[in-house]
Amino acid sequence: QVQLVESGGGLVQAGGSLRLSCAASGRTFSSYAMGWFRQAPGKEREFVARISRSGGSTYYAVSVKGRFTISRDNAKNTVYLQMNSLKPEDTAVYYCAADPGSVSGTSRENGWDYWGQGTQVTVSS
Repeated sequence: QVQLVESGGGLVQAGGSLRLSCAASGRTFSSYAMGWFRQAPGKEREFVARISRSGGSTYYAVSVKGRFTISRDNAKNTVYLQMNSLKPEDTAVYYCAADPGSVSGTSRENGWDYWGQGTQVTVSS
């Protein structure tokens, strides 16, 4: 069983930055692909970014590419999402996800085994 706890959400003005963190339980964090998804009010949860086990490969949704950066620290069992140049349309609950059975994960929501409880990000205009 893997437990994921997100933190770092909050209220920020458009153009600002936030860094989300996701701490994972377990002694084999380096064997998990990790990802970030988000869900805005009234919308389905959507892919944001994912990172391979080693951190050597990263993938982004078109809407965030160039503004968001996913990274991980396997020594700290933590994955991060640095969000810059935030826009009001980035407002959502952000979730981290883990897939112990995958090298680099997938952009499909149903491809992930474990989810955190989510952290709210609100971007004001």
